[in-house]
Amino acid sequence: MYYLCTLINNRGREPHKLITNMPVKIRLQRHGKKGKPYYWIVAADARAKRDGKYLEKLGAYNPNTNPATVELNVDGAVQWLQNGAQPTDTARAILSYKGAMLKNHLAGGVKKGALTEEQAESKFNAWLEEKAAKVQAKADGLSEAQAKAKAEALAAEKAVNEARIAAATPEVEEATEDAEAQTEGEVTASNEEE
Repeated sequence: MYYLCTLINNRGREPHKLITNMPVKIRLQRHGKKGKPYYWIVAADARAKRDGKYLEKLGAYNPNTNPATVELNVDGAVQWLQNGAQPTDTARAILSYKGAMLKNHLAGGVKKGALTEEQAESKFNAWLEEKAAKVQAKADGLSEAQAKAKAEALAAEKAVNEARIAAATPEVEEATEDAEAQTEGEVTASNEEE
């Protein structure tokens, strides 16, 4: 449809070239402020600027959190991969992390007849469950480490406070003993004068 509209609007002034092979990359598009990057995962023409026009937004990647937050439209990414889009190195790692590369591989097996659609779907779901368990274990380990560090800091602070109190207590006792001794000395001196 677009092709016909272009020919009509062109009115024969120049020959129309139909571009069938557009080099498409799946890459990251940087957003966020300085020092706090936030990326969109996009399918873009390879000739476009890094943060310029894109064909489709596939997801988002936030490296500021631990573990990093990745939101990805897996089906859309697989569709672009099957159409020949080439991911950059970082985008490939993210797609692999979320399972898009595995799903593309399984879809290739279904096309060749090595797997059925149900087998591929069950393998993918099993992989997703295993991956979710690993991510949850990492998050739990980080929260435990954080709680342990907090408890150690509290214990160290209590020890410092107790040491400070213990160091200040003898001075207070000595000062009260000196004050009592002075008052007793004054009392005895005043009794002698009378």
